[in-house]
Parts: sequence; C-alpha cells; structure tokens
Amino acid sequence: MHLFTDFGLDGPYAGQMRGVLARAAPEVPIIDLMHDAPARDPYRSAYLLAALAAEMGPDSVCIAVVDPGVGGERPPVIVSADGKRFVGPGNGLFEMVQRRAARARAWTIDWRPEKLSASFHGRDLFAPVAAMLARDEWPACSQMAEGWRDDPRRPGASWPDDLAEAIYIDGFGNVMTGLRAAGLSERATIEVAGKLFSRARTFGDVAESQGFWYENALGLVEIAVNGGSAARQYGIEAGTPVIMRT
Repeated sequence: MHLFTDFGLDGPYAGQMRGVLARAAPEVPIIDLMHDAPARDPYRSAYLLAALAAEMGPDSVCIAVVDPGVGGERPPVIVSADGKRFVGPGNGLFEMVQRRAARARAWTIDWRPEKLSASFHGRDLFAPVAAMLARDEWPACSQMAEGWRDDPRRPGASWPDDLAEAIYIDGFGNVMTGLRAAGLSERATIEVAGKLFSRARTFGDVAESQGFWYENALGLVEIAVNGGSAARQYGIEAGTPVIMRT
C-alpha cells in the first residue's frame, strides 16, 4: 500500500490514515511515498505522482490525496493504470498516471462508509476502499464510459504532457521540475529564474557552488547546486517557469 498526500507529518492526518489501513488490511505493508506533495495543488502533484508510480509494482495499490475540493462536487475514483490501482479524488491528480499508461480504466466510487466526514475523505473513504482492493475485494462502483480518457471535459484534460516549471523543492533545496529528462538532449541548456543551466551527470561533476541540471532518480529534470541550495541561491520556487534554450 502506497501513500501519497499533501498532509505533512506534523499533524494527525497521515497517522490516522495508516491506522485505518492497519486495521482493515493488517498484513499489507504501508509505504509512504511522500506526505509533502504540493499543498492543495493537484496540478503539480500529478506530475510527481506519475514519476513515483513508475517504481510501483504491477499489482500495487496507491492512495493519493491532494484534495482541495474535498466534500464538494469532485467524484471519488479508482483508476487502474497498467494494473496499478489508484484511489483518490477525481480532480486531475491521476491524469498523468493514466495518460502514460498503455491500459487504463476508471471507476467512480459509489460505496460510502456509515460515517463520512465532509473534510477527511482520505481517512473515511479512500483508505477503506484501498484496503478492500488490497484484499482483492471491490467496493460498489460505476465504471466510467468508454472513451473517458478522450473526454476534453475531464479534470486535467488540458494539462501538458510535461510541465515546464518547478514543481517540488526538497529539503536540500534541489528543484524538481515536471519535465521528463528523457526528452532532452545531453547538450540541452535550460533557463530558470533568469539563470542558464547546463546538464551534468551528478553533483561531483561540477565545481562546488555551481548550478546545473541533471536527470534525477525519478527521471525528471532537476536543478541543483553542488554543496548548496538551488532554490535559495537562485530564488526558485514552485511554479517558476523552465525555458528551453538549446
């Protein structure tokens, strides 16, 4: 069971979800992918989730909760992408996962627990449903109509295949972008916050305090500084555009 949320670890929310999973599927190990996804931001989070999902096993279950519209009109969904199953809000969070899959299906979750908080579907709805899937059980749900992947009205339909901007800054100040590195040449130069960055293989291949970009372990373009914080040194924050120069 994989968890991907924007809850953080300081409050009770991630722990409450883990508690539900431990009771409902005690034999299933729980893996925390991340709990500091871009807060209230399904758009940028969708690109991070897709990159992390590439490492998940073919029969994995993932609860992903970045849900600023919790309790509103957005539907609760299950998405199956090449056999990996995702549970969470239907707000575009799974757009890149399903778009990059060879086979994808989706369902709207009809099942409801006896008690459903208006503001914590992660604990009350998504965690129990994910536990059912982990036990090879299916909740009551409605499969989305054929052609749902091509419906221009679905959340996320207009989002680009790769996002040319900063989407996440880690604790070291390294800046992940929504661009997959496989689409860039070895000699590509990018501009971020008015600074040009050339490609390097890793930190030790450049001088100390020098900025560069590289393909990170998730396959994304990442801006870094050898021995320093790229975010602080160059004033980069989430949403800063990435411009291709060569």
